Amino acid sequence: MGQTIELLLIDDDAVDRMAICRALARTNLAVQVTEVTSAEQAIAHLNSHRYDCVFLDYRLPERDGLSLIRQLRADGVSIPLVVLTGQGDEQTAVDLMKAGASDYLIKTRVSPDRLALLLHNALRVYEAEQREAKALTQLQQTNALLTQQNEELEGQRRYIEDQNLKLLEAYRVKSEFLATMSHELRTPLNVILGFSQILDSQSKGPLTTHQAEMVKRIFTNGKNLLNLVNDILDLSKLEAQRLTLSPAPVDLHRLVGATLSDLRSLADGKALSLESDLELKHPVVVSDEHRLRQVLTNLVSNAVKFTDRGRVHVTLTEAASDQIVLTVADTGIGIAAEQLPHIFEAFRQADQTIRRQRSGTGLGLAIVQSLVTIMGGTIVIDSQVGQGTTIVVTLPRQLALPPTA
Repeated sequence: MGQTIELLLIDDDAVDRMAICRALARTNLAVQVTEVTSAEQAIAHLNSHRYDCVFLDYRLPERDGLSLIRQLRADGVSIPLVVLTGQGDEQTAVDLMKAGASDYLIKTRVSPDRLALLLHNALRVYEAEQREAKALTQLQQTNALLTQQNEELEGQRRYIEDQNLKLLEAYRVKSEFLATMSHELRTPLNVILGFSQILDSQSKGPLTTHQAEMVKRIFTNGKNLLNLVNDILDLSKLEAQRLTLSPAPVDLHRLVGATLSDLRSLADGKALSLESDLELKHPVVVSDEHRLRQVLTNLVSNAVKFTDRGRVHVTLTEAASDQIVLTVADTGIGIAAEQLPHIFEAFRQADQTIRRQRSGTGLGLAIVQSLVTIMGGTIVIDSQVGQGTTIVVTLPRQLALPPTA
């Protein structure tokens, strides 16, 4: 030990104190001894000065070492307390150690070597206890901090959960509102379309060329608006999980042929080639024909919209005995890589600027993805800017029937 050991020696016997000091002086330890003769003096010194160790006699004036040790330990004195006992007082020394003494030494056995060993061991044990106490304190502080952080995290989790519930409720209310409003809008729109068709047929009287052109514009724009309302209605039903499927046998070859026939005028208007390869050995599946047609119509019309030259190609193949694959490929403008993760978001288009060249609400692909999902299928898109887009839809041959009540 390189540093000086501050030792407090408590003994009313001057001869015994001298013997202890002489023995300590003959050790290889640097020890600074402070001598006191009573318990009261000892307490006063311990309150005013820092010591590394205390040697105390068991028999002190007006007080024994046992009560002094108990008081010192109760007052928070944690340094080693070594008891000096007379010959034959070993049992008393054991009792003292039980009360908080660190060690004991019989006065008749005092020697430099024994004192050096006793001091070394007492201080080493004390240092170990101090490290343990410090580590325990740090552990308790860490546990308290972790407990506090866990409580804060739990509070944040409950807050986030509460906010999610509120968002879900707001989302549900919004979807129900859209569904209700879309439903209410369809009735007057259908009336407008009906009357415009009657006017266009001129069954109630002839129209001038200008009047006929206006009627056609009314019908065309009304039809577009009705399609938009239908899309919003479908999307709101999908979001509110209120859309139901009606499985029935469907001939996919016939469905694709009829759908492409209805859409061919769109392709012809842009001088595009609209082609199909139908390669199913067994074209009849059990699915919802209306929703299948909706998926195909959205994909093909979307491909035609974003293709200025070249072709739109539709294929039907079998991925497995229980799956069919619908592929719609075009040679259009393509989609940038950074836009692909957002392509199925509602009201999202690759060109989000107010001056975009191609009209639309961005609902088509969002509806397609939702429909494909509830039918138990998957949809994958691959696109390169300037080269075109390929969308692959995989669907089960047998649509799962809804559970019966």
